[in-house]
Amino acid sequence: MTTSSSQEPLARPGEGPRLRPALDGIPAYVPGKPADGGPVTFKLSSNENPYPPLPGVLETAVAAAGTLNRYPDLACAALTAELAARFGVPVSHIATGTGSVGVAQQLVQSTAGPGDEVLYAWRSFEAYPIITQISGATSVRVPLTADEEHDLPAMADAITPRTRLVFVCMPNNPTGVPVRRADLERFLDRVPQDVLVVLDEAYREFSRDPEVADGIDVYRERPNVCVLRTFSKAYGLAGLRVGFAVAHEPVAAALRKTAVPFGVSQIAQNAAIASLRAEEALLERVDALVAERTRVSDALRGQGWRVAPSQANFVWLRLGAETAAFAGACEAAGVTVRPFLGEGVRITVAEPEANDIVLRVAGEFLAAHPALRA
Repeated sequence: MTTSSSQEPLARPGEGPRLRPALDGIPAYVPGKPADGGPVTFKLSSNENPYPPLPGVLETAVAAAGTLNRYPDLACAALTAELAARFGVPVSHIATGTGSVGVAQQLVQSTAGPGDEVLYAWRSFEAYPIITQISGATSVRVPLTADEEHDLPAMADAITPRTRLVFVCMPNNPTGVPVRRADLERFLDRVPQDVLVVLDEAYREFSRDPEVADGIDVYRERPNVCVLRTFSKAYGLAGLRVGFAVAHEPVAAALRKTAVPFGVSQIAQNAAIASLRAEEALLERVDALVAERTRVSDALRGQGWRVAPSQANFVWLRLGAETAAFAGACEAAGVTVRPFLGEGVRITVAEPEANDIVLRVAGEFLAAHPALRA
């Protein structure tokens, strides 16, 4: 009998586990640069809500922490029921996940694999190419228009028999530009019924344009439309990772199948419910941020910048080759913004004091770089 010590090793030195080639070259998700406690005082790089949790939410979360020795509710039943009542949809049309990006990954897993295509505008949410490549599918990117908008006719033209999923980020991240209802309806009329269209509405609560589409209204009449929303932005629960989808039963059921078991903690579930029940305070905070967005946008335009009409809690400046320099100037002044090198910067609307720093830096920067003027 041959002993194991005399057998040839199954692996040669230097060899390791064989990993999926689809993972090669996946772009890293770049989080917003945090305030480091030094000269940087304000973080305007992650579109976080500058306000603390809504009234009663922290107390609810602390109470839920007392059950950390127990698994959370796998079905998120109480939260799902609350959401169904809030939006007037069947409970079976709700699926939850670890933030809207977690649900987005579940959508790609449910629809696309090797040989399939996932279509989206570009530049748009930087997670789209990552979650697409993880699934083994192919990204199809359609450039934004010169006005930083989704080019919906071009996106419709780009659909092929291999297209399985289309992301429409509304308002778009990082440009903030919304999608109007009439334009969206014309686009959806051209999309085959077997292609899932995902309306990513992470910033929906900040929209004030009456012509902008509301994804929940659109989904009701279209079985191939799914809506993504999150508690990370307007509700200020970014650190708890809870998002949800509203979709017709076949899609919602697929999302429940692909969800990470127990992915949404009980703390997150209870805090989300408490946040939904604090709507009056939520609206006050969102209104304040929208007012600041208007102030910042108007001031930047007054300085001479071209500013896209944002309906989110951030503004976008297209800076091209000067992107890194502008981000560096902001950091030196005490704020971090989110640079997309070679393209532009996304600036979260935050406390007035932080916004004032950005405006001062922007004015000085434009004076030194007059070629950037609109």
